[in-house]
Amino acid sequence: MKKLIKFGLQISLLMMGISAGIASAQSRIAFEVSFTEPQAHYADVQMQIVGNKQSYVDVKMPVWAPGSYLVREFAKNVEGFKAVDAKGQSLRAEKINKNTWRIQANKKDQIRINYRVYAFEISVRTSFVDASHAFLSPTGIFMYPDGALNQSSTVTIKPFQTWSKVTTGLEPVAGKAFTYQAPNFDVLFDSPIEVGNQDIFEFTASGVRHEVAMYGGGNYDKERLKKDMARIVEECTSIFGINPNKYYAFIVHNYANGGGGLEHLNSTVLGATRMGYTNENTYLGFLSLVAHEYFHLWNVKRMRPAALGPFNYDAENYTSNLWIAEGFTAHYDNLLVRRAGFYNLEKYLEVLAAGMNLIDNQPGNKYQSASEASFDAWIKYYRPNENSRNSSISYYDKGALIAMLMDLEILNATNTQKGLDDVMKAVYDLYYQKVNRGYTDAEFKAMVEKVAGQSFGRFYDDFVYGVAPVDYKQYFAYAGFDVIDENAQKNEAYLGASFIVREGKLLVSSVLRDSPAWKFGLNVNDELRTIDGEKPSFAPRDAEKFFATKQVGDEVKLGVFRDGMEQLLPIKLMRNPAVKYKILSLEQPTEKQLALRKKWLKL
Repeated sequence: MKKLIKFGLQISLLMMGISAGIASAQSRIAFEVSFTEPQAHYADVQMQIVGNKQSYVDVKMPVWAPGSYLVREFAKNVEGFKAVDAKGQSLRAEKINKNTWRIQANKKDQIRINYRVYAFEISVRTSFVDASHAFLSPTGIFMYPDGALNQSSTVTIKPFQTWSKVTTGLEPVAGKAFTYQAPNFDVLFDSPIEVGNQDIFEFTASGVRHEVAMYGGGNYDKERLKKDMARIVEECTSIFGINPNKYYAFIVHNYANGGGGLEHLNSTVLGATRMGYTNENTYLGFLSLVAHEYFHLWNVKRMRPAALGPFNYDAENYTSNLWIAEGFTAHYDNLLVRRAGFYNLEKYLEVLAAGMNLIDNQPGNKYQSASEASFDAWIKYYRPNENSRNSSISYYDKGALIAMLMDLEILNATNTQKGLDDVMKAVYDLYYQKVNRGYTDAEFKAMVEKVAGQSFGRFYDDFVYGVAPVDYKQYFAYAGFDVIDENAQKNEAYLGASFIVREGKLLVSSVLRDSPAWKFGLNVNDELRTIDGEKPSFAPRDAEKFFATKQVGDEVKLGVFRDGMEQLLPIKLMRNPAVKYKILSLEQPTEKQLALRKKWLKL
């Protein structure tokens, strides 16, 4: 990966002619981060450039964080930008666009830049500072000289007076407390930093030392986590046959209700529920999150779509393959939990069925393909509105489904000799280990076909580029299972709208495409005042149950208040089309089906 980054940047620099905004190749860059007012949520950053030869230097703040496909405009949190020379004399600096500051350096050898970053957004992808700790998400903290992403740098952390620990994947500088080095900015931006008094414990798995840094307390059992997380690590590593790290850091933020994760080159940041470790379902969900982010070590951080590295930190980096990058990882997270023995067969089948229900009950599944969902992640996935469920599908969920179908199809085509594991390893070995670049859509498809020994053209047309319905019975039959819809014989009425209470008003929060509410004109934000002349008696979460007590074909008259005016909407209720799948074992599966099942689920 380092070689690829250097090569790509060298070509880029040649094309640009090494313009005036680029720092000298001989310059040295050092950062110092301190916390004078952590209770007010500020990080104080000093950036020093030594060896400058340019008349002016442009320094930039990334606008997004790799792994989270949304332009977040991190520069919005920067305050008090100033630049001085070695003697402390001010250098004129001005902001020339949303994320770039131009310093009139006058060829001064040394430039010192100071700025503050306001950090008060809790998530795995944004920085957060308070009196108890600091979490530094590097793309929102560190600036870089324009055109010099390949420059090395050092980072020194000055913990607040009551803090004593730093956790990061960056390489420590020998003999210097809390000082780290990065060979280039891609590595720096890919190395989150936790500062405070986190509870740290370690385990070794697959020959790699793993450090777990727990912030926020919780009812976790360290010894149990050491053993269980190690099993996840070993299952991940077994697919690829090699673990790319010698050290790995889990930074875990425990909140009252936490979740989510973000992958990095040799670390991850996880959100968890502080008191959820003794609840079995919540605990298994945490292990699934661990598996998801750890699997990213190979899928995304090393084997990756061609568009995802080297990165352009100024703008969107479009790819139509997030259904592989994220969706396949979402498939493997629960599969790895199953293979490690934490899910029994029945539980895992329930997890699969829940995923199938989620997709088939989302109207947008019929309108947006997995490929399109990937490409439009920048403008749709992280910016949902009241109609998103009707017009889009998650590349996580759809990609996980495609991965499962592809795995079953390959296993069947090769008589259980090959599966999706073999595709992932082959892509990793070729495009990361051998040629050291990202793969194209066509190249990934070609590898699938090579491993399977058959064409996947129709498969891609139906499920990747198209929105064809899935014949679940066909695919699960390969492994000796049947799929039934438990709702198939039901004839329940439904409205197709959800409600919330806001300021004491019962408001429509969503309307499903092609539902009665959709067809007869109920709108989001309508205040529901009456049903057939009576005031609604149900809580928002019980609305679906209320309308299910009616008969299909019944007409209900909804009195709504919209834009200051009362309206009466007659709506004819229809049959609820929602599916509820259940996966069952065939009564007499064949030996081939049982062999495929065993290979697929590692039974």
